[in-house]
Amino acid sequence: MPKSKSKSPISILYLHGFKSSPQSVKAQQSQAFFAQHYPEVSFHCPQLPNAPVEAIKLLENIINAHPEQNWLLMGSSLGGYYATYMAEKFGLKAAIINPAVKPYELLVDYLGEQENMYTQEKFFVDQQHIAQLKAIMCTKITKKLYLVMAQTGDEVLDYQQAVDKYKNSQLIVQQGGDHSFIDYQKMLAPIAQFFQLV
Repeated sequence: MPKSKSKSPISILYLHGFKSSPQSVKAQQSQAFFAQHYPEVSFHCPQLPNAPVEAIKLLENIINAHPEQNWLLMGSSLGGYYATYMAEKFGLKAAIINPAVKPYELLVDYLGEQENMYTQEKFFVDQQHIAQLKAIMCTKITKKLYLVMAQTGDEVLDYQQAVDKYKNSQLIVQQGGDHSFIDYQKMLAPIAQFFQLV
């Protein structure tokens, strides 16, 4: 594949989902894909703090610390919600996979002690988490910034919410699948194209 035409160094910031980590399958597949096909692109996938306000602060600090970078965002599930906030704040392109649209409603079912699937870290979800998620909700979005991928068989999130919210953006809606996004690896080339790396 040809290299990016951009003059600024390019960095991808991948945001994992709730109770997930940089060790997640999609994060690992993404990192491997860009390392193989676009070695000039830097790939970052930090372990996000459990508290939304702390997660956003970390992401803002990463971007603000490297203003010379041409930042691109990727986000899965809750990471897609965070990526939307970051895209709007900084005017960045974002590819989001099975994104959470109303996580402040979903997390009501997770109040109490939770455990990270990868790190085994235990943490508590409380009303502060709900309030912090509501505080970063983007009611208006810039349609040209997003590539949104959803599968109708998502058992965790209502894919129709993503279709409705991002209806004027680039949408890839696949029948079936699940929340993990079956055959995700096949989406990495379209993501690279959306990012204009091709």
